[in-house]
Amino acid sequence: MTITQEKTLADRVRADFPILKQEVNGKPLVYLDNAATSQKPVAVLDALRNYYEHDNSNVHRGAHTLSARATDAYEGAREKIAKFVNATFPQEIIYTRNASEAINLVAYAWGLTNLQPGDEVILSVMEHHSNLVPWQLVAKTTGAVLKFVELTPNQEFDFAHYKTLVSDKTKLVSLVHVSNTLGCINPVKEITEIAHHYGSKVLIDACQSVPHLAIDVQQIDCDWLVASSHKMCGPTGIGFLYGKRDVLRAMPPFMGGGEMIADVFLEHSTYADLPHKFEAGTPAIASAIGLGAAVDYLTNIGMDKIHAYEAELTAYLFEQLRQIPELRLYGPQPNSNGEGRAALAAFTAGEVHPHDLSTILDQAGVAIRAGHHCTQPLHRYIKAQSTARASLYFYNTREEIDVFIAALKEAIDFFGGIFG
Repeated sequence: MTITQEKTLADRVRADFPILKQEVNGKPLVYLDNAATSQKPVAVLDALRNYYEHDNSNVHRGAHTLSARATDAYEGAREKIAKFVNATFPQEIIYTRNASEAINLVAYAWGLTNLQPGDEVILSVMEHHSNLVPWQLVAKTTGAVLKFVELTPNQEFDFAHYKTLVSDKTKLVSLVHVSNTLGCINPVKEITEIAHHYGSKVLIDACQSVPHLAIDVQQIDCDWLVASSHKMCGPTGIGFLYGKRDVLRAMPPFMGGGEMIADVFLEHSTYADLPHKFEAGTPAIASAIGLGAAVDYLTNIGMDKIHAYEAELTAYLFEQLRQIPELRLYGPQPNSNGEGRAALAAFTAGEVHPHDLSTILDQAGVAIRAGHHCTQPLHRYIKAQSTARASLYFYNTREEIDVFIAALKEAIDFFGGIFG
């Protein structure tokens, strides 16, 4: 399957994304900030509009027609998500505001209950702040000890180091599947197998993998997995937590309020079964329905097709970036087919600050990200104050990469004239 053949698919899906048709600073928009947030297809926009125009009502509580329709769509989206990640039961999918809240849910509902002084939690130096700060807070409260897996010389997850850290003291391994800065794809199935050998629970941050790879939580065998809607063509303000049913049932509620109860008395309450035990209050109904539409959209394209196309774009992107001598690229290099890493590239260009690069590229209509990407400890580890990052999705094209590369070279030449 060649990139020319796949471009037919790319051209077709681009028509589904109205935002990509605009100009920025007089130039056609080239959107390469997909690791931060993805764009939304018409199918998702229509789902949101349809709910508000035809079905707007609270879920679960009403016997009237609008409430019934809203409930069906809301719970139907949960079933779609469960099938998308191959959960055993729809009730294993918990709606959250975002992946950060999903991790916090596990940290507070499970971590504060189960971790004791001296227990060990294994993270890595590449974690997003959302998978660091909650565990720092829990460790401070419980007396648990945080340990960190380092990187190989190729800036990948050091599996050998991981094996030296995990032990009978390990109670939790919480790791990112795909690094949003390095682009490395971590061996989560093997990581989980070793952790379970020692009786440890495993949480996987899949924000950068669920939108791009076919994910099977039963094959990974993780205890929890989190993802965020807005990175997978869905609305903002919603994410989800997958958890094994028995594990979730053993956890106390994260928040109290309506929806999450069975019976309420003045002195005490009993709680609803999954998933509602963890979904206090009026939920983000429209966003959940929109996420369900996004899952339908990705499923109809096919995650294998998305991954294959992105791999070919990745190979081309790195081929072009390697021809710019001023650049330092971070993370592992892809193979000739673009496999072995995610479809993003973090880089620096000598003395040019990444924010300056991003500003100049914006003048050419090219949107990239600059900063620490919520991975400050990782940037200290790789001795970079910040990096620029171009991240691809299935609606990007080879021609857009050419525009980006040309604009990047012009920006580097411009600053070279200043610094030279």
